[in-house]
Amino acid sequence: MIRSRFRFAGELTRAAEVAAVLAKYGLAGWLTEVSWGPIHNALKSYRGEVLAGHPFEVRVRMAVTDLGTTFIKLGQMLGTRPDLVGKELAAELSKLQEQTPPDPPEVVRKTVERELGRPIEECFKEFEVTALASASIGQVHAARLKSGRRAVVKVQHPGIEGTIRRDLDILGFLADIAQRNEGLSAYQPAALVREFSRTLLQELDFRRELRNLQVFRRNFADDPTVVFPKPKGELTTGRVLTMGRIQGHKLTDTAAIEKLEIKRDELARRGANAFVQMIFRDGFYHADPHPGNFAVLPDGTIGLLDAGMVGRIDPTLRKQIVEILLAAGDRDARRLTDSVLRLCGTPAELDRAALGRDLTELFEEYGVQAVGQFDVSGALNAVVSILHRHKLILPGNVSMLIKCLILLEGTGRLLSPGFNLAELLEPWRRTLLREQFSPAHQFKEFRRIYADWARMGEVVPRAVSNMIDRLESGNFFVSLRHQHLKSAVNRLASGLFISALLVGSTILMASNVRPLAWGMSVPGMVGYGAALALGFRMVWTNRDSRASRERGDWE
Repeated sequence: MIRSRFRFAGELTRAAEVAAVLAKYGLAGWLTEVSWGPIHNALKSYRGEVLAGHPFEVRVRMAVTDLGTTFIKLGQMLGTRPDLVGKELAAELSKLQEQTPPDPPEVVRKTVERELGRPIEECFKEFEVTALASASIGQVHAARLKSGRRAVVKVQHPGIEGTIRRDLDILGFLADIAQRNEGLSAYQPAALVREFSRTLLQELDFRRELRNLQVFRRNFADDPTVVFPKPKGELTTGRVLTMGRIQGHKLTDTAAIEKLEIKRDELARRGANAFVQMIFRDGFYHADPHPGNFAVLPDGTIGLLDAGMVGRIDPTLRKQIVEILLAAGDRDARRLTDSVLRLCGTPAELDRAALGRDLTELFEEYGVQAVGQFDVSGALNAVVSILHRHKLILPGNVSMLIKCLILLEGTGRLLSPGFNLAELLEPWRRTLLREQFSPAHQFKEFRRIYADWARMGEVVPRAVSNMIDRLESGNFFVSLRHQHLKSAVNRLASGLFISALLVGSTILMASNVRPLAWGMSVPGMVGYGAALALGFRMVWTNRDSRASRERGDWE
């Protein structure tokens, strides 16, 4: 039952609160399909408070803000998925902020000491209990290590993990409901919430960010133009992260940057080139290049902060990117369409010809632009709009990459209006294409294909031999399993029983079998009544089971 989805009574109250907020902002029409008391009561109580004066996108953002941390995080994630929610809603959700009131000093001290296992004075030479900043999951404090070096300490809000897990349970419940809505099921809400839950729960473990920083520092150990904070493993747990403090100018502090004897265009290229190397050289990249995560040091070194969100480029994705680039370069509409569909999957109602025309027109429009004038953000946004129009859903890692490139170009232009990301991407595009046809890559592909066929050559003969042996011994059986056969047999048996009951009741009525009431056989009337009740029950059960098959079984 629905209530079994929640582990605690408090979650029922929170679920009703979520439904009430959605109803308040006019976003919960699809919830009316569920006959659950708390939701219906919430919808009725807010019936007169729908904020119809605001556009739909604004109402979504306001509702998400009202619902708190977990839903704000979900909104921010959807803000990077215009292929799912459309460009307008994604733009509105990208405005969501995570600012929350900081915890009191005594709470911070208690959290740090509990996590590190000793008094705070034994861990740090200095520790500022007043937070530098506070976000939804944690807050940041300035500190000084015993060695005298400056540091920052990220401290998780107490109880935030329990709150997030409770809200994720409720989100999963709402996603199950949305999955049964014809208009929402195409967007795979259940799978989306599962992926979001996995990512958010990982973000709660600060040790993952420590490992990310270690990888980035190792990858850029020989590059003096880029620096990452140095994490302190002995002062880090799942809820407390200690790292060196990078003190520099924010990208938005244009007056301070102007005083540095470094060209702003050079700074923009330096920062963007670090990201391009992470993506195409390392396959492991910082996935949140917004201006607040950059610091410009006095010598022009670029500092990169907050490594909690990272992306990965695996060999499969690299190959798919190359296939799309090759097809686009050859103006091959069919191959281009096939490559995109291998990436996104093929919806049942897809018009392949229309998709091919749209993609070809797009690449013809942008393909004539010189590298120095190529608008990377415009091209990527146009691709996402086409996918959204044709109801194609990008894999999460591809969506993250696109969002990263769009943010990167925007951040570069904040430093230098003439910055062009395509100039940095072009050498890597040529490198990817060369790698695709290099002897080493071809030999690697040949080894992979040979291994697959060798494994098949070993398995298939053995399976065929086993089947022949069983045929010869008379032990070969074919087992057929129908998913709904049992229920079909039960309905057939019930139908035969009801029919027999009707026929028997008719005979009793026609024969005036005693006792009689109002001139009619009482056993016959009882039989008719029982047949009517059983028939009605069977029709109702069939309707429910048919609807369940169409929507997918759920509990």
